[in-house]
Amino acid sequence: MNSLLKRQLKKYLEKGDDINNESLLKAVSESYDNYEDQIAMLGRAMKISSDELFQANKQLREEAISLKDINTNLKAILSSMNLELENGSDSKDFNLLEYIKKQSLEIVKMNKQREKLLQNLEQQNQSLNEYAHMVSHDLKAPLRSIDALINWFIVDNRDKLNENNKESLDLILMNVEKMDLLITGILSYSSIDKEKTENRVVDLNVLLKETINALVFPDHVSIVINENMPKVLGNNFRFKQLFQNLIHNAINFSDKEQSLIEVDFTEKPNEYEFRIKDNGIGIPKKYHDQIFIIFNKLENNTKSTGIGLSIAKKIVESYGGRIWVESKEGLGSVFYFTISRDHGATKY
Repeated sequence: MNSLLKRQLKKYLEKGDDINNESLLKAVSESYDNYEDQIAMLGRAMKISSDELFQANKQLREEAISLKDINTNLKAILSSMNLELENGSDSKDFNLLEYIKKQSLEIVKMNKQREKLLQNLEQQNQSLNEYAHMVSHDLKAPLRSIDALINWFIVDNRDKLNENNKESLDLILMNVEKMDLLITGILSYSSIDKEKTENRVVDLNVLLKETINALVFPDHVSIVINENMPKVLGNNFRFKQLFQNLIHNAINFSDKEQSLIEVDFTEKPNEYEFRIKDNGIGIPKKYHDQIFIIFNKLENNTKSTGIGLSIAKKIVESYGGRIWVESKEGLGSVFYFTISRDHGATKY
């Protein structure tokens, strides 16, 4: 029997009262179970993007009010039933079973409406994701054309270009590349919580080796990685994207003749805490929160698109974790993030 129903029966019925209408109590219990199922459905709704989730929550709140009224009516009926039983009446005189069945049918109907709403929202998310990919392709096509034309022009007119001409053309190519990275970053950011990804056991030792091989390290930058990184349950591409963005950020802010990046972790009871440490230029305290907001970046950083750290934050939060930075200007930075063990991290 539903635990909430048990508590309410104890509250409204005197000790010693015997109710043998098993089918009635079963119907009441099922109604309470259906009410609790409403709460469980909120977990599914959290996968929906925030704007659409607002509309879903609006309807769910209306349903919750209706269910609250039902619960109030049940309490009143149980209280009334207790009063009648005290006066010697037979519990069969009450039409509670019919009332509960009617309310149960209403709940089933509302459940079906909610399922349809969630299904429609998921379809809209898919359409938005497909549209984002299409727009990304349409924006990148002219950039590729500009890049090709500039490079052809440089090759065909190499002997005719002076240094100022070459610098101007190189600046155009650099900005084309930056725009391409910006579009890719926006697409990646928008799709993190919309694409359905398959979770697998990811060996972070292997993943970090692949990530390092894919990055370009200047001669003055070296990296040290803990050789006993854990295995976690998740999407290989997302974890690679997370570490790549944080390590690439450390490379960009390496200003020492001998720059060092360290990747390590600490195993805690409920989570893994990872850290990427560098001895670079450091980050002023006023930027510690802003740098994780999309398109926000340091004032003196012209290379950054302002998306990498926001992507890292979104990935970490999708795994139930947190991300933050500890840094002092001129003394380097340490980026921390956690992955909840309950969310899927596994022993290594």
